[in-house]
Amino acid sequence: MATKQELGVYVVPDITVKQLLAAIPAHCHKRSALKSSAYMLWNMFVIWVLYKVATYADGLINPQTLSLPYPALYSFARFSVWALYGFWTGLFATGLWVVAHEAGHQAFSESKFINNTVGWILHSGLGVPYHSWRITHAKHHASTGHMTQDQVFVPPTRSDRGLKPFDPKREDLQGASVSEEVKKELWEALGVGIPLARITSSPARSCLRLISGVRSSFLTLESSFGSPRWQPPYTPGARPLSSRVYGVPYLWVNHWLVLITFLQHTDPLLPHYRAPEFNFARGALATLDRSLLGDLGPVMGWIGAHATMGISETHIAHHICSKIPHYNAWEASAALRKVLAPTGLRLDGNPGGWAEMYRVYKECKFVEDEGDVVFYKNAYGLAKMRPVFNDVNASDSGIEVDK
Repeated sequence: MATKQELGVYVVPDITVKQLLAAIPAHCHKRSALKSSAYMLWNMFVIWVLYKVATYADGLINPQTLSLPYPALYSFARFSVWALYGFWTGLFATGLWVVAHEAGHQAFSESKFINNTVGWILHSGLGVPYHSWRITHAKHHASTGHMTQDQVFVPPTRSDRGLKPFDPKREDLQGASVSEEVKKELWEALGVGIPLARITSSPARSCLRLISGVRSSFLTLESSFGSPRWQPPYTPGARPLSSRVYGVPYLWVNHWLVLITFLQHTDPLLPHYRAPEFNFARGALATLDRSLLGDLGPVMGWIGAHATMGISETHIAHHICSKIPHYNAWEASAALRKVLAPTGLRLDGNPGGWAEMYRVYKECKFVEDEGDVVFYKNAYGLAKMRPVFNDVNASDSGIEVDK
């Protein structure tokens, strides 16, 4: 007996880069150093305000100004103040990372010197080797969704996972049908425990980086606040503020970068291409726009987009033309949606957040070694989508697909 399900249809786009660029209003390409600087300085101002509020609140947490029933509550209160500071500062500092990212794409201004200077300063402050990142990131944009040339979130194949070879008698190549025996085999290999293959896969490494960052943040906070008793915050021998002021926000920045980029490029709805079917336009469209923190409601969704310059919400436009600055990307995205509407492509993913990351991680375990257009399968060997081509004579590695 086999489990069967109907797969969604992904029509492999034939639209050209020229058509996509023609849909974007010309003024969207205009880059302004003054306007870009204003957004950068605003995020810096917000971070400065957060620091001032946190230090002021920290100074009030002592027995002379605040009466608490237990001494341990003073440490907990200070922990809470700096934990909130770390979260919000990390979110707005991610926006500064995005500004540096735009500088690396030459989208900050018309001047290459200004772009590289701003990008180097901001990324250095955030612990990123600017020029090394800029070069490898450009390769990612040139080969987004390519199974062998992309730089990030390349899906592990069946053989990469160390799974048994595909058996056409017991399962469907596209993931529409899987026998109970194969489901059990795959679940034991992918769904139970943490096999080595899962740890070494690209999505798993990103998730483990996120988990490691969260663990490190708790260790950092522990080292900052010490034992659960009140002590004056600024006395000789007090622990340095660097871990709370910089270290914890730094971990949050890297947390957001992993979460955002993982969800932009990983979903059972998205195709991944091998060389015969890859082109730049198809790769650029093999991503999703998501509302960062939108799963927590419209207010948090607005804050997420505002703090991070809309990098998650306008990602498709960014991949089509990375020189468009973020403040023009919203209009560019709206224009692109009009020309892409007839294609039936799914442009929006679910709102981006921790629950969505967990869902996607569960659904995206491996792709097949065969096929020029492949989609993720889950731990039971079932997929969500199948590719079809506008050209009825085209085939997916010898498997004819209907129109």
